[in-house]
Amino acid sequence: MKQLIECVPNFSEGNDLNIINQIADAIRSVEGVKLLNVDPGKATNRTVMTLVGEPSQVVEAAFQGIKKAAELIDMSKHKGEHPRMGATDVCPLIPVANITMEETAEFAKKLGKRVGHELGIPVYLYEAAQSNPARKNLAVIRHGEYEGLTKKILDPAWKPDYGDTKFNVKSGASVIGARDFLIAYNVNLNTKSVRRANSVAFDIREAGRMKRKGDPVTGPIEKDENGNEIRIPGKLKGVKAIGWYIEEYGIAQVSINITNFRETPLHIVFDETSKSAQERGIRATGSELVGLIPLSAMTDAGKYFLKKQGLSVGVSEAELIHIAVKSMGLDELSPFHPEERIIEYQLKKDTMNNKLTSITLTAFADETASESPAPGGGSISAYIGALGISLGTMVANLSAGKRGWEDKVEQFSSWAEKGQHYKDILLSLVDEDTNAFNKIMEAFGLPKGTDDEKKARKAAIQSATKHAIEIPFKVMETSFASMAIIKEMAEHGNPNSVSDAGVGALCARSAVMGAFLNVKINASGLDDKTYVNDILDKAFAIEQKTKSMEEEILKIVESKIK
Repeated sequence: MKQLIECVPNFSEGNDLNIINQIADAIRSVEGVKLLNVDPGKATNRTVMTLVGEPSQVVEAAFQGIKKAAELIDMSKHKGEHPRMGATDVCPLIPVANITMEETAEFAKKLGKRVGHELGIPVYLYEAAQSNPARKNLAVIRHGEYEGLTKKILDPAWKPDYGDTKFNVKSGASVIGARDFLIAYNVNLNTKSVRRANSVAFDIREAGRMKRKGDPVTGPIEKDENGNEIRIPGKLKGVKAIGWYIEEYGIAQVSINITNFRETPLHIVFDETSKSAQERGIRATGSELVGLIPLSAMTDAGKYFLKKQGLSVGVSEAELIHIAVKSMGLDELSPFHPEERIIEYQLKKDTMNNKLTSITLTAFADETASESPAPGGGSISAYIGALGISLGTMVANLSAGKRGWEDKVEQFSSWAEKGQHYKDILLSLVDEDTNAFNKIMEAFGLPKGTDDEKKARKAAIQSATKHAIEIPFKVMETSFASMAIIKEMAEHGNPNSVSDAGVGALCARSAVMGAFLNVKINASGLDDKTYVNDILDKAFAIEQKTKSMEEEILKIVESKIK
């Protein structure tokens, strides 16, 4: 499995598209790295770029971007609303797949060392890459910003981790490190007052505000017995926030960084910000995302707002995202395109057009009916299974929304959510089955001129054949598992939709039977007979249980429609 990391460099230029494009092109020049997003901000005069790839490639691409920014950006002339200290202000590396935070931190150090030594830019490490607890926090490192660097860099306590202790007038300094996924997020307020926006920010951010005597804004700061300033903590852990005014929109915003979205979810941040604003006579009118966001953050938000409405959460992924966008007003200032803003969608965007599940029903049928051997029975079985559980899920959602059954919403919502899960698995197997067949064809096409080539070809054929057995077997397992939901809906779901549950059972049974045929025909070409016998025994057992389950469901259905 490939190691993947994400890098989110912030460059101190948000207006000159020529400069922004040159930096982006420098990053794109590194093979194997995908630049997922370029998000310029005019008022902040700052551009956030997001790139993903294998660690060494990402480090190279980040270096090329930092190098180009150093050539093109003059910090002595830079002005912007966002705190900054360098042409490349901050450059975090983020573990995405098959890599630990510790390993990611080592790559951050390699990048920082190269930037410091080759480009002569002072570099400060932060978060997981920084061993000194006093210098882990980005805000602490950046305090004083670019203008304060002339004196700060000479302080022994603030000697850069890499590079000279000499103020770089043109490029400033850069902060490079490793951290968890950070969601940069702004909540829009119906005010122009930065003071009020800051008050809301102080309410929600973990650091809170200074405790004062008398007037909470102008009163003297209270101190403890040791002379340390006393803080009143804010509501939300792992949240950093400040208020600012955005002239481009004519509104004040609460600018927020969510450093651990699993602990403090996006939807909670929006709701708590809205509550704080309302308590101060202000209204949160919407919000905006800066850069990309994990899919789970959006789907969790969709479920949260559906639950608040007393509705089923067992809806499609697309519907969950739609609810999240509308509930948090993520499209208030500009359109929100999920395929551009959700990191998982960006990573698979290039392959989506090649997926069978992305084409129309007519195109799917035409492709199946063509002379091409794929998609074949395995893909069709998976799709039939997806349709079967989709019907069961529909009954669950109709039951959750049935008048007079308000006390059963959570129960049916849970069934619908499980149904969506099975549906998504089966839809993925539609393409996986066709891909598995194509892998066998590729293996048969390998050269066989020498003994070594013959040996390699045979091994590839056997490996591809085994995979082609496992895919339809997974269809069998998933389709059979989905029948528990279909049975539950036939027994206890909305009686007006009981026939739909019956059709769902017929589809699930057909999916299992069809997939079993594919397991058997592919198993005939595998040399490992121990494996073959074992999986055929398991598949036969699933087939028998499926037939019994179908019979039970149809009896229930028939009894209710007579």
